[in-house]
Amino acid sequence: MTTTPFRYMKSKTAALISFPFSGGQPRKGVELGPEALLKAELPKQLESLGWKADLNQSIDWKMVNDMLQDDPDIGTLKNPRSVSKASELLADAVEKSARAGELPLVLGGDHSLGTGSMIGLNRVYPDVATIWVDAHADINTAKTTPSGNLHGCPVSFALGLEGSYVEPFKSWLPNPPIASPNRLVFIGLRDVDEGERKILKEHNIKVFSMHHIDKYGIGKVVEMALDHVNNGTSRRDRPIHLSFDVDAMDPSVAPSTGTPVRGGLTFREGHYICEAIHETGSVVGMDRTYFLLTQSSRSTLCSRPRPPRRPLRWAAR
Repeated sequence: MTTTPFRYMKSKTAALISFPFSGGQPRKGVELGPEALLKAELPKQLESLGWKADLNQSIDWKMVNDMLQDDPDIGTLKNPRSVSKASELLADAVEKSARAGELPLVLGGDHSLGTGSMIGLNRVYPDVATIWVDAHADINTAKTTPSGNLHGCPVSFALGLEGSYVEPFKSWLPNPPIASPNRLVFIGLRDVDEGERKILKEHNIKVFSMHHIDKYGIGKVVEMALDHVNNGTSRRDRPIHLSFDVDAMDPSVAPSTGTPVRGGLTFREGHYICEAIHETGSVVGMDRTYFLLTQSSRSTLCSRPRPPRRPLRWAAR
């Protein structure tokens, strides 16, 4: 068995950064995800793969969650102060780990974490590309969000799109922005708001929806995504940030999410995405989000038949 070299890592050390936060959306339970992963012995699993797993506990989550208890709307935005502070602190934690030559592995929590994860990595790797695996685009702005839930806006804040520099985010977001739409690819989309469609088209952002996966197969889609972030070439040396929302998976595979959308990735397709990106040797950061812990989520996954691949809107992001 060959070992894939990691060209940007000083050592095979994964910095596990917990993001036990649910303020980006209204459903409780996702904040318990990091603890559940640690109890399931994620560090031991990483160690079995030859990695050293260090727990990064630098973020004061009591302060952030205390802020969440009294966080009135600003305009249409819900919980803006706590989401902004959580994102700011996460960006600093990710940056610190990346500068130490470690692999930041952010454990969510809701996907509002994407702002901090993207910005933290862009501070260290100015040409890093983000591959965003998700049922949703999460690229609404403060102006376009139909719900005000900030888990639907992390990409726009990281990119500094129009409407991003609002209180309290503008106090710390890079201006001008350091992330770029040209270094962003979506895989697995199937529930996109109208405002997001306009943003994706306006900024010419590369999108591979479930339609493309059905048409070309997951292998070809990942190959095309990697070609795109490497300037249309077969090179695989651009630093990569992988952001994987569990709702990219079909609910028959991963029902424990607050935002399920039918017609998603199979277990094998999701696994292949991670394998292929790992094989590049260029991964510099990862995050995974939206494992919702409820009593009903403990049902047996394999007993459910796979539903047809049809988009189904559940709630405005």
